[in-house]
Amino acid sequence: MKEDSPKSRAAPVLVPMPAERPYTYAVPDGMTVVPGSVVRVPLGPREVAGIVWDGPGEAVDPRKLRPIAQVFDCPPIDEASRRFVDWIAAYTLAAPGMVARMFLRAPEAFDPEPWTEGLRPTGSRPERLTAARERVMEIAGEGVAWTRSGLAHAAGVSLGVVDGLREQGVFETTWIPPRPVVAPPDPSFSRPDLTADQQAAGDALREAVDKGGFGVTLLDGVTGSGKTEVYFEAVAAAIAKGRQVLILLPEIALTQAFLERFHDRFGARPAEWHSDLPPRMREKVWRQVAEGSVRVVAGARSALFLPFHDLGLIVVDEEHDPAYKQEDRVFYSARDMAVVRGRLGGFPVVLASATPSLESRVNAQQGRYARVVLPGRYAEAALPDIKAIDMRRAPPARGGFLSPVLIDQVRATLTRGEQSLLFLNRRGYAPLTLCRVCGHRFGCPVCSSWLVEHRFRGQLVCHHCGHNEKRPDACPECGTFDHLVACGPGVERIAEEIDGHFPEARTIVLSSDMLGGVKRLRLELEAIANGEADIVIGTQLVAKGHNFPGMTLVGVVDADLGLANGDPRAAERTFQLLSQVTGRAGRTGRKSVGLLQTYQPDHPVMRAIVSGDAEAFYERETIERERAHLPPFGRLAGIIVSAATRPEAETHARHLRRAAPHVAGIDILGPAEAPLALVGGRHRFRLLVHGERRSDMQGFVRKLLVDGARPRGSVRVQVDIDPQSFL
Repeated sequence: MKEDSPKSRAAPVLVPMPAERPYTYAVPDGMTVVPGSVVRVPLGPREVAGIVWDGPGEAVDPRKLRPIAQVFDCPPIDEASRRFVDWIAAYTLAAPGMVARMFLRAPEAFDPEPWTEGLRPTGSRPERLTAARERVMEIAGEGVAWTRSGLAHAAGVSLGVVDGLREQGVFETTWIPPRPVVAPPDPSFSRPDLTADQQAAGDALREAVDKGGFGVTLLDGVTGSGKTEVYFEAVAAAIAKGRQVLILLPEIALTQAFLERFHDRFGARPAEWHSDLPPRMREKVWRQVAEGSVRVVAGARSALFLPFHDLGLIVVDEEHDPAYKQEDRVFYSARDMAVVRGRLGGFPVVLASATPSLESRVNAQQGRYARVVLPGRYAEAALPDIKAIDMRRAPPARGGFLSPVLIDQVRATLTRGEQSLLFLNRRGYAPLTLCRVCGHRFGCPVCSSWLVEHRFRGQLVCHHCGHNEKRPDACPECGTFDHLVACGPGVERIAEEIDGHFPEARTIVLSSDMLGGVKRLRLELEAIANGEADIVIGTQLVAKGHNFPGMTLVGVVDADLGLANGDPRAAERTFQLLSQVTGRAGRTGRKSVGLLQTYQPDHPVMRAIVSGDAEAFYERETIERERAHLPPFGRLAGIIVSAATRPEAETHARHLRRAAPHVAGIDILGPAEAPLALVGGRHRFRLLVHGERRSDMQGFVRKLLVDGARPRGSVRVQVDIDPQSFL
């Protein structure tokens, strides 16, 4: 913005809507704005928050422009964050306003939190000193400010006693600043006792932080190797330099153990940021991050869009986890965007995982990332002994899903007083319910998917749109009673089978859709860690970095589940998931076992996990990806066309296909009906763009969208650069 001509009183403002560029507003006399200022502006009949952007704005007479209504009293969004918005918008082909919207998620935090009226001792004595007054004065101490109600409660007296002392001049009115959401962390609070390998890895990360500047380090350590304690060394170094730190976690709402470990190391918890945070706390965290008083944030992927005052380090824990990919409105990978944020801000980034993504492994091999390896578990604890159960040779009993081999191992583990984990990545009781008389299958009325039975709740539920209905007693098609049958297992059905074999065992089912939400899950995870359960049956959330000291057996009920979905990353994801879940066993040094129930024991993924040869698996997967020119040796972009009717969606998708430019090294496939052809009442078609590694994928897709037909009626087009899901 310029400030020396009449035109300087106009300012570009990025508003949170699908606009391709900032809108220009007049700056009223007496108002001062700078790039990054958070403002309130009129937009049609309403007013919205926006961010003053860089540049002079359009050459328009300010007298013809609508004025900025208000400048909020909060620190401006810094230049690195504004460049981050521009970069994401250009890379993902999302509207810049929709990216900026993610920085404006806590509107009540734009104005300062009000100070609270309080009382402070003046040093005077009351005319008459009763026992109650003496307690109040003793609690108040000297010079410490208290709220009126807080002081009365602490002293165990009525408010009248406190008011009487104020009237006699014993206390004077003062103002108390907003309370910090967390105490400041102390980098030297409790230095850990690291092994030689951990110390070497921690020193490498500390050196990267001390040196400053951008760089990415891949922290590659087996499950139980102490990666968290190692990257805490980098966190300590950044805090000691006065910088802010962001730690990204795939399931921050569930990681109570992580928060406690952080507290044990630094004497205070980090601020949390995730969707289950109460609105008032979200506002406090947003504001205090912007002001710089919050030094460390542990958050989900959306924490990348907090307005950090002086960000100096990002750690992405479990960097391989698919939960880092957002597939709504703005499609982005938080892992990849964390690297971009570090480059724009000029600070280091740490990616940590026991099973790194192939992309990160290749980047390390090619010298783009540094790689630090932790080859063994902490305290020389042994990794679990992994074995495959060939279900063709040891099938389950009729009506069951657990091999006798696995049942015998659970029984032996119970006898020793140790814990077992049975893993099945399928929620509910059964994935399909049908009528044995007429063959009717219960499907979602607005999605092309079957309804999943949740027997604990007595409901049939669609896991894509949330539709649910009561499980009927009779078939709605033929009216026959008591002939509905559940097909296939979910975690609830495995729990039922376990209860039949071990009725006296303490069993817990862990699934993200159980009643009670995050609070219940945290309590149950804590109970498992404290040894209050004998058998745990869970979905993939049990694979996310939890430490269960008493667990010595992990059984994977269906190890083949993720291998047949047509996803080019299916083998990699199955390897990562099975490695992570079997890694829950034996973390305290006890002898432990991991058993994989599979009908494909000779599959390369099964052989790699059983042999423990991760390097051979990654080498084979790298060769196959390179041969097929798939990421990271090629580029992909998904285009999803949806509409209220199938003909609308298909017609528009075909129009886009015909508009595709002819560019060497880039091919477009489709349109084809998506595997999930109907979701939430919308019919879906997909196009897939496949290009060489250095091809201009964004330029190709942008031209296709410009030259193609404009979406009309109910048609909606979504672009997913670097897709992770092909449904």
